[in-house]
Amino acid sequence: MKIAVLKEGGSETRVAAIPETVKKFTGLGASVAVESGAGQQAGIADDEFASAGAELGDRKAVLKDADIILCVSGPDPAGLSGARKGALLVGALDPVRRTDAIRGYADAGLEALAMEWMPRITRAQSMDILSSQSNLAGYKAVVDAASIYGRAFPMMMTAAGTVSPAKLFVMGVGVAGLQAIATGRRLGAQVSATDVRSATREQIQSLGAKPIFVEGVAGIEGEGQGGYAGETSPEYQKAQAELVSSHIAKQDIVITTALIPGRAAPRLISDAQLATMRPGSVIVDLAAEAGGNVEGCAAGEIVERHGVKIVGAVQLSRTLAADASALFARNLTNFLTAFWDKDQSAPVFPDDDEIVSAIRLSRDGRIVNDRLIQA
Repeated sequence: MKIAVLKEGGSETRVAAIPETVKKFTGLGASVAVESGAGQQAGIADDEFASAGAELGDRKAVLKDADIILCVSGPDPAGLSGARKGALLVGALDPVRRTDAIRGYADAGLEALAMEWMPRITRAQSMDILSSQSNLAGYKAVVDAASIYGRAFPMMMTAAGTVSPAKLFVMGVGVAGLQAIATGRRLGAQVSATDVRSATREQIQSLGAKPIFVEGVAGIEGEGQGGYAGETSPEYQKAQAELVSSHIAKQDIVITTALIPGRAAPRLISDAQLATMRPGSVIVDLAAEAGGNVEGCAAGEIVERHGVKIVGAVQLSRTLAADASALFARNLTNFLTAFWDKDQSAPVFPDDDEIVSAIRLSRDGRIVNDRLIQA
């Protein structure tokens, strides 16, 4: 069983394996081949991979006879020339936006497994790349906001007078939102947060933040499908908009994180609401790539409207390449080892397993995932 680890291209800084996970694979009896320079941007030298038991080589040598190909961002199918038919391609493949590439994987005979479609069930938590990377993104969103914001975060009592603490508001309390709350609290801000899911009230309070919730109009009970919020009623949306309008005008920093899988990000902050905020305030929109939660947001840019800076955050985990790579690599390793058959010295994926059926995109030259077939 040969496992290949690819060097990523473009702006991708992460790598799909680290020396720790290489040792785990070799301990299972697999051989690991790493493309030279794969870990450079994540601070991992080729020598470290070699010391862990990996072989180093160019793309052609790494792919030759590989049974499993690990990647972070899905490569161009042309970049997998030489991969054998039936090999597994495991990584974040972005199936919805890269349908042509997925078809290319199928045509090449690869079995593509999209880790971002991992179901949010208990036994898959250690394999969930979205959660591990969102955790880092939530942290980095607050750190970036602090660097842009022109004032201090914590209260400071000085001989020259008192510096008031910054007021930070988190909209959307998933993995990224919870980490944003925790990070804001660590930096000394006064933190408040809101979500349409009623179950998040206790989570907000447990982190020492103030919950801001619509009262008297039903939102979403429980956690929502797959841990994500769904759409709410027009009555709730109106009540929430009024609540946010009155609260947001008093805030210095806002972090928005709301996403709905397979749909454009919900609009949480309008231009009229932006106009009520104090000049110099900062908003970091973690949903920028999905259209943004904030009116006027532009992915990958900092836009100023009414004196408010709107940061269209894109792939913030890439800016923490070492930690992001470590978490991502462990997610992949946890996934493969969970299905590892010692007798065959290889992972075995039952067709009726809910994890397998959720993430398997192609097999035997065909697209097999219902979400792609029905799209």
